[in-house]
This record gives sequence, C-alpha cells and structure tokens, in this order.
Amino acid sequence: MNPFKRRTALRIASVSALLAAVASPIAWLVAHENAEKATVSLAMEESGRLLHHLGAVTLIGPDAQTQARNAAAILAGGLFDIAEIYDREGRNLAYAMTEEGRTVEAQLSSHPNPTYRKAFHESLSLKDGRWVLRVFVPLRAATPLAADEVTGYFEGVRVVSNWQRREMFDHALSAALMVGFASLLCGAAIYPVVVRLSADNERKAREILESHISMMEALGRAVAKRDAETGAHNFRVAWIAARIGERLGLRGKAMQSLIVGSFLHDVGKISIPDAILLKPGRLDAEEARVMHTHVTHGEEIVSGITWLDEANAIVSGHHEKWDGSGYPRGVAGEAIPLGARIFAVADVFDALCSARPYKEPMRFDAVMSILAKDTGSHFDPRVMAAFRPIARKVFERLAGSDEDAVRRLLEARIRRHFGLS
Repeated sequence: MNPFKRRTALRIASVSALLAAVASPIAWLVAHENAEKATVSLAMEESGRLLHHLGAVTLIGPDAQTQARNAAAILAGGLFDIAEIYDREGRNLAYAMTEEGRTVEAQLSSHPNPTYRKAFHESLSLKDGRWVLRVFVPLRAATPLAADEVTGYFEGVRVVSNWQRREMFDHALSAALMVGFASLLCGAAIYPVVVRLSADNERKAREILESHISMMEALGRAVAKRDAETGAHNFRVAWIAARIGERLGLRGKAMQSLIVGSFLHDVGKISIPDAILLKPGRLDAEEARVMHTHVTHGEEIVSGITWLDEANAIVSGHHEKWDGSGYPRGVAGEAIPLGARIFAVADVFDALCSARPYKEPMRFDAVMSILAKDTGSHFDPRVMAAFRPIARKVFERLAGSDEDAVRRLLEARIRRHFGLS
C-alpha cells in the first residue's frame, strides 16, 4: 500500500471509529429511552382500558370508592406494584400494592393532591439499585361531551424486573452495535471512492502543475533567445536559491514562489531593445535607465497570470539591496521580500562564478570575499549566514556543468518542492 492510500485508510478508519464511538452511546441512550417510553405507554394504555372496563373512571356516586378499590387491587396485582386512585378533587379513594411494592414505598417521594391534566411519568433509580417507573394519568369520562373533563387520577408504580432490564439493555446494546457497525461499514465503503477521486484529483493537479512549469520554462527560453547568458543562468540561480531556501526552512508555497521567481527574475528583459540588451560595453546613463525598466516590465508580465503572480516578489525586488541603495523602489532591510533577499545572494554568486564574454569566472575564495564585504550593504546577513556553509559544495557542483546538467538539478528541486516526485 502506497503512503497516500495508507494515510487515507488511517484517516477514514479514525473518523469511522470516532463516529462509531460517538454514535453508539447515543444510539444506546435513544433505544433505552424508547424502550422505557414503550413500557410506560403500554402501562398507561392498559391501565386506562381496565379502569374504563371496571367503571372506575367517573368516580361519582355511592359505588365510586368500591369500584376504585376493585380496580386498584387488580392493577396492583398485574401491571403495577403500587396502584392509587383519586377522585376529581384529589382525594385518595383506593390504594393497593404488592409485596415488592411495599419494599419500595418508603423510598418514593410524596406529593400534594394531584391537579395535573396531562399524563406523564418518572424514571427513578432507588438506593437499593432497583429501577422504578412511576406513571401519573388523569382520568376522563368516555362520553364525547365530557372528554376533556378530568374525573379522577390514577397513579401507578412499576418495579422493573431484572429480566425486563436485561431485555431493554440488550435491545439498546443491539442498536448501539448496529450503529457502530454501520459507521465502520460506511468507512469501508467510502475508502475506495475517496482513493479513486483523490487519485483523479492528484493526476489533474499534476497535469496542471506540469503545464505551469512548462509555461515557466517557455518564458525562460523566450528570454534566453534574446540574451544568450540568461538560459543557464536562470537554471543555476533558481537551484542555488532553492538550496538557500531549504537552509532557511522554506516549505510549500514560499519555496515554490522562490523557485518560480528566481527562474523568471529577468523575464522583463523581453521588452528591452536589442541595442541595449546585447550591447557588449558599458551602458550610458540613458541606456541604464531603460535597462532598469525591465523590472517594471517583468512585474506586468507575471502579474497578469495567477500562478506566475507568486513570482512577483522576486521579479519586483531582485535588484533591491539590504541598505536601500537598490532599484526600482529603494526599499531596505526586511521590507525587501525574503525571496528577493535570497535571490540577490544566488544571483551575484552565480554571476561572479560564471564566465561571461567580458570576464573570466572568479575563484571561489575571491567570490566569497566579495560577498562577505557586501554583507550588510547589498546582502541580508541572515541569508549569507545560511548560504556560507554550503557555498563551496554549490560552487563545486556547478563548476563545469552545462545547461542540461543544471536543468536536471533544478528539475529535481522542482519535483521535490512541487509534489511531483
């Protein structure tokens, strides 16, 4: 199993297990409560039917108390362990209980004369561990005209037997297990769907990313067609900048922006006339002014494309200096984006180490001496501190490498930091 599938399986399994852990107790409580309500509803319904059958509902006349006592005796021996019947004024007419009812009577709280108009119940856990259901039912005559008139009250206490408790517990447990199993089963069913969709998304994301990188390289080649020094230089400085960025702990978007920006730092040179761009000698003041506009042109090019917009910080700031003496804005210190500060070191290092039509490559020690002298004026001291320990390895790796070789070096960094490896 590849790492992605393993992570996906673990995440789905974790979520499914968490869902089962949360849903199962809730299902248990709901099922248990429903079982309790079903027991109470059955007791209320059957007691009401029996009271109507025995004529112990109207509770008026000389036979009211006798009828109430007969009904209470029958109910206490069947559905309930304690049965009490009151008249409409709340006076107790009958009271009956079983042996078990007598053992729990003292643990039940007393209450004033009944006046309620709706049936309800209480669920009580007694001190001795027994579970008691207590129902309160207002009695009404069966005639339609008096259907809303309360004619008396019935109160019953049922001690839930152990076998009933086990049955209710088992029913609730079964519901909880079913919910838990369903949660895990859903996770197992979702896994292949998530893997397939994620694989499709990853493939499409790779295709888009590869097209973006191809576009970046195409822009770089377009600049190189006009300036022969630019092609290999783009690959080298982007690779050097990535190495420094790694030393500084850059990851994700920050590293991707650094690579793209470093590669496209001179994209604005497309707009510079050949007479100035390819001039072999020193530029005069007006020509230098025009050359400096390549920064603004570069900003305009990368700002129009969302993905390339990440390169803007370096394209706009790659000629700024730590002490504020750079161009075009003359910003200083940490006001210069970190990517641009990293690039400045990589750019000058490569320029000094590389052969140009007007100069030979410099020796490593001479290059580092110049960089050390300009640290604190041109270069960020923190960036130089990160670069110095790897500088010789970078120098030796690039020495004698042609454009294809440095392209491969940069491609390895792109695959690593853009998630293409």
